[in-house]
Amino acid sequence: VSEYTGKKRDLVRKIEAVLARNALQYRTGGYLTGGGLAPSKKLGELIHGRDMPAIHREFDRAMESVEAKPRDAVSAASNILESIFKIYIEDNGLQMPDKQDLQPVFKVVRADLGLDPGSIEDQDLQRIISGLFSIVDGIGALRTHAGSAHSEGRKGYKLEPRHARLAVNAAHTVATFIMETWDKRAVRKG
Repeated sequence: VSEYTGKKRDLVRKIEAVLARNALQYRTGGYLTGGGLAPSKKLGELIHGRDMPAIHREFDRAMESVEAKPRDAVSAASNILESIFKIYIEDNGLQMPDKQDLQPVFKVVRADLGLDPGSIEDQDLQRIISGLFSIVDGIGALRTHAGSAHSEGRKGYKLEPRHARLAVNAAHTVATFIMETWDKRAVRKG
C-alpha cells in the first residue's frame, strides 16, 4: 500500500467519522443521507454477513434513493419485505403461495411465526402486531400506486422524500422484527 493510498484511506475514515457523529452518511452519487436511523442501522446489522444478495441490493437502493428518487425508494422498501418473506418461506420449507405479491407471502410467514394477534396475550402487543399488518399492506399499496415498479395512470402521486423515508423506515422496522423473530425461533429449535 503506497503512502498516498494510506493517507487517502485515513482521510476517508476521518470524513466518515465526522458524518457519523452528525447522523449523516455518504451514498454513491454524491448524496449525504441521514445514516443514523435506528431501523435501518439494525436491519443493516441483521443482514450483514448473510447470504441474501437481493436484500442487500434493495437495502442499498432504498437508502441511496430516498432523497433523489423517492419512487425507487418506495419500491425498494417493498422489495426488501417481499425478499425476506420469500427467503423465509424457502428456508423453512413452506408452501410458496401461487400469487407471490407482498400480502400473500407475508400471510404465510406471519402464520408460521405465530404472529396472529389473537394468539398474543398482551393487548398492547396485539395492537402493535396488528399495526404491522397495516404497514405491510400500506407499503405494498404505495409501491403499486406510487412506486417505480408500475407506471402511473392519470392520477400521479407527488411522492416527497419524507414519504419515501416513512415507507423505508416502516419497512425496515417490520423486516427487523421478522428477522429477529425468525432468529429467536431458530435458536429455540437448535
